[in-house]
Amino acid sequence: MSPQKAYTIGIIGGTGKEGKGLAYRWAKAGHRIIIGSRLEEKARAAAREITELVGANEPIRGETNEIAAQEAEILVLTVPYAAHAEMCERMKPFAEGKIVIDVTVPLVPGKVTRVQMPPEGSATQQAQKIMGEGVQVVAAFQNISYEHLLHDEEVECDVLVCGGNKDAREIVLQLVADAGLVGWNAGPAENAVVVEGLTSILIGLNKQYGVPSSGIRITGIPRKS
Repeated sequence: MSPQKAYTIGIIGGTGKEGKGLAYRWAKAGHRIIIGSRLEEKARAAAREITELVGANEPIRGETNEIAAQEAEILVLTVPYAAHAEMCERMKPFAEGKIVIDVTVPLVPGKVTRVQMPPEGSATQQAQKIMGEGVQVVAAFQNISYEHLLHDEEVECDVLVCGGNKDAREIVLQLVADAGLVGWNAGPAENAVVVEGLTSILIGLNKQYGVPSSGIRITGIPRKS
């Protein structure tokens, strides 16, 4: 599978399951991946793991978060909410003029099934406020369970993409497609409160019905074959 355009994607905090899952999907599609971490060796270990899974001709790189952000064309934030604001501050110098895909959900430990948003309205809006108008912050992948991403299975969950401008959302929607997923343009950053909030509802459904990965699908619109 060859993408319409191959990007250098820096996955910030990419050694977790969500980050590695996205790295796997995008590397298989032909994108250049840099996995970032506070600890360089941890990033390189994750990069070796994904390289072996993909069998990539060009090895996936592991670097510090700062180097990954500096060298990437597109940044992806996959950090826990507790580290979100600090990481946005640290990445701000490297994000100017770029798209930042924010996967973060403002979950509060012990109350993860309850929707709780920051004063800015959502994690996406918090990132936008910190990073400034020169950065296109786009929310995506909040409702995709990492269990699906590291396997070559069809994912029965759609991706809602919101924030940034229309051009930025179109690029992210193409990256969603490159990951083998179905994405929808969900509008401006203000709508991220709904997208992020759905995660708490899905976690609650998982617990209530004893399943690992409930999801959402948009109906009533013809889907591309």
